[in-house]
Amino acid sequence: MTNTTLKLLAQQLQLSISTVSRALKDHPDISAKTKAKVNALAQSMDYEPNAYAIQLRMQSSKIFGVIVPAISNLFYDSFIAAVEEESRRNGYALMILQSSHNPENELNNLKIFRQNRVSGVFACLSTSAENLDVYHKMNEREIPVVFFDIVPKDNTFTKVRMADERCGVIAAENIIKRNAKKVLAIFGDPGLSISQNRKISFQNFMHNFSPKTHVNYINANSSNEAEEIFKKHYSKAVKFDTVFCMTDEILIGVMKAIQALQIKVPAEVGVISISNGFIPNLYHPVISYVETSGFQLGKLAFVQMMANMQTGKTVNELTVDATFIEGGSM
Repeated sequence: MTNTTLKLLAQQLQLSISTVSRALKDHPDISAKTKAKVNALAQSMDYEPNAYAIQLRMQSSKIFGVIVPAISNLFYDSFIAAVEEESRRNGYALMILQSSHNPENELNNLKIFRQNRVSGVFACLSTSAENLDVYHKMNEREIPVVFFDIVPKDNTFTKVRMADERCGVIAAENIIKRNAKKVLAIFGDPGLSISQNRKISFQNFMHNFSPKTHVNYINANSSNEAEEIFKKHYSKAVKFDTVFCMTDEILIGVMKAIQALQIKVPAEVGVISISNGFIPNLYHPVISYVETSGFQLGKLAFVQMMANMQTGKTVNELTVDATFIEGGSM
């Protein structure tokens, strides 16, 4: 099947290609009668502009690039849903690539975005990303970058993230309300700012307001690791009465261990997590959690992207607040 081109439309109407092109763009030099004829034929022949040619001419596309560590992550899934919704409303599409927490993949993804002349990039840093030169170069090429969730410390970038410090405080508050005596607190990758911020605020709050509560702080990089950590520490003579899970991934591992060991929640151990909300509702009783909304973060990130594109000015860092959702696990 032959694609309908400007040349083909021009031949059918016995007009010049430039006249047809200007008619489709509603140029004032073209008569209303000619515009009507051109648009009617274009519609009947399913004419679509050559998007790649437009990108070359305009030096950018109507596409935003999104880099996430894992597309399957429910938090990032809801973030993408919010960004896609706003992008579509504003005439943009998304190109979504995942880094798998690999800096080399991240660099390749950025190269693909540049080759496709994206209008802007939403980026969640991979775990071991250190060199941000490539992102500085994106900004120099007038391709705005909005970092989200896992963000750099560099304050020259636009960043949106959850109020991680507040997340740690809310979790600690509710553990103290439970009158916990011995707590296992499992945090994520210690090299990430998100883990550091949540752990520091959690530790400080527990130290200041419940200094007699014994808290064992441990890091886990996967659900399997979290499962093994729980089993190892719960098998000791002095069992903990409460477990805190910094992420959904950690919660999944902990709950696998709890179910395998047939531990009663909350009678024998209380469970609290930081979550986007889906995973805690898969269990009975529902797990109490500090809600972090990927959808709200996506909305905020898009606002910042559009502000950057329209005025070149954005707030360096904004946060989305967290709230406590009470289940039956505490």
